[in-house]
This record gives sequence, C-alpha cells and structure tokens, in this order.
Amino acid sequence: MQEEVENRTVNLAITTTKLSFRSLYAAYMKYRRYRSDKKAVKTAKKAQKEKAKSEIHGKQTVKELVGQNQGVSNMEIAQSDLKGFEKVTQKYGVDYAIRKDPSQNPPRYVVFFKARDADALTAAFKEYSAQVMRKEERPSVLKQLKKFKALVASIPDKVRNKDKEHTL
Repeated sequence: MQEEVENRTVNLAITTTKLSFRSLYAAYMKYRRYRSDKKAVKTAKKAQKEKAKSEIHGKQTVKELVGQNQGVSNMEIAQSDLKGFEKVTQKYGVDYAIRKDPSQNPPRYVVFFKARDADALTAAFKEYSAQVMRKEERPSVLKQLKKFKALVASIPDKVRNKDKEHTL
C-alpha cells in the first residue's frame, strides 16, 4: 500500500514538471472562466433577492397596490377589529390595502385587494368571521369572575375566636 502511494506521488511530480507554458496558460484561463462564472451566479442571486425585497406583500397603500398592475377589487367591511383580520390575511398571503370611509357614522372600512387574490381573500374572510363568531360564543371571563365574587361574598364567614385560655 505504501509503495502504491509513493508511486502515485512520483507520477504526479513528473507530470507537473513536464508542464509547458501553453498548458499553464490554459489552466489559468480555465480558472479565470470558472471565477467569472461564479461571480455571475452570485450577482444573479443578489439581484433576484433585491427584486424579491422590492415587491411588497401584505398590507400596503392603495397607490402601491394599484402600481403592481394586476387589477384591484374592493370589499366593504364594517368591523373595527382590523388586527385580527390582518393576522388572517397575512396567513393567506393576501396583498391588500385598507381605507377608512369617514363620511359614514360609524365609519366603514373598504379593503382593496388584487383581483388574483380573490379566492384567498374569501377564504381569509371566512376564517376571520369564524373567529369572530367563536369569540362571541365564549363566555366573558370578567362576567364569570364577578359571578364567582358574588357567590363567595354570599357565603357566611367563620366565626373565629382568638381568645386563648392560659392555665397554670
């Protein structure tokens, strides 16, 4: 085994000593081509990441939404609890913009969204409305606490005697 390794080492040394200028130049050119290809791939990946960052997703202004040239639809919602709605739309990856219509009392909200996101938005609305219905069905913790406080207050207290008898 050791002889075989030594033999290969000697063969490698002999082949490298026989290199000519032409073979060195060819190796150098191949190396430069390899490095330029690596740089091109790296810059392409960097440009792709920057492009992905420049595209805005989720909540945005109406102007940004219209600027994406994908058609915009709108839907009115009367709910003022928009935080829960925003969480659901983020889950479904919907691009949207919310505008408040102050001319009405109570104010109404108009949600603008991309036309291609219509199916995702309807699914998000269904989930959001289901969450709201579940919240309404749940009993209020504060009401239960008040009820239990009243119940505890109605229970008569123990009579405690703190008199101690001392005997010798």
